[in-house]
Amino acid sequence: MLQAPYTQETLDRIALLEKICGQDVGRGIEPLVKATQGELLNAAHSIVEHPKPHVAIITGFFLPHTNPPVAETDGVVGCAQLAAGLLRLGMIVRIVTDSFCFPAAKSAVFAAGVLCNIEFDVVPVVPNTHPEVITSVLESWKSLETPLTHIISIERPGPGKDGIIRNMRGQNITAHTAPLHLLLNLPNITSIGIGDGGNEIGMGKISKEIIYRNIQHGEKIACVTSCDYLIVCGVSNWGANALLAALALLKVEWKNIIKEQLNPEVDFNILETIVSNNLAADGITGKANLTVDNLPWKFHAEILLKINELL
Repeated sequence: MLQAPYTQETLDRIALLEKICGQDVGRGIEPLVKATQGELLNAAHSIVEHPKPHVAIITGFFLPHTNPPVAETDGVVGCAQLAAGLLRLGMIVRIVTDSFCFPAAKSAVFAAGVLCNIEFDVVPVVPNTHPEVITSVLESWKSLETPLTHIISIERPGPGKDGIIRNMRGQNITAHTAPLHLLLNLPNITSIGIGDGGNEIGMGKISKEIIYRNIQHGEKIACVTSCDYLIVCGVSNWGANALLAALALLKVEWKNIIKEQLNPEVDFNILETIVSNNLAADGITGKANLTVDNLPWKFHAEILLKINELL
């Protein structure tokens, strides 16, 4: 684990932050959390120590089996919070999603207070999706005035060992999911994965046997796409919040800005906006309720309050 140049108190607080957000909510993720201990610190350090971060955030988990089919509430809320926080810190941020999840992602970002200064890279979802659909994104990135430095994937499903992308139930959702996993592991760009179930982009960094043994349908759903730093948490939105908080712990002058962004009222406004406009639903129940992963809003608010206490 990275040590210098931070104090032991700072390291202890980030370890506690990792513990708070890594609590299991019934999926059996404890071994996955243990396998990635210290990754939150390393991910935050890579951003803090960069002279001019330019961050692309990948998000959007489409739920084709809900009525109507929409994006999942987990992921887009955390993406919006992270994007807004990084922008307020003066960083360049862009959001990458697919055409199915774009409405939810855009609405969530606006609800987080990001009204301008953000770019969206939207990849189409077509039957029998081919890698060529991300070509336009890669080409546009080559001409960026400020080069991309980081890619952060939040609750975005990736392919298993057979190349098929599946949800937690083991259902094949490849046809409804653009291959955004191909954007990770690009040269000279630091990649960070955030997930909570084993089937998300970045989970390939963990030994596949750990996911096979501990996660239901693990052998079918385990994502093989790896990343530089992997943050595993009980709910993926918490991982995005934890990353923001870790930045503030490593750079104290950012603390007040991050605390304002991680206000539970802001988080609730994002969730309420995307649900009330029928743009997102709970990934477990499939219902457009004010819940994330079948956990009531009050539960998530308590996590945010604990994070703010650490700051």
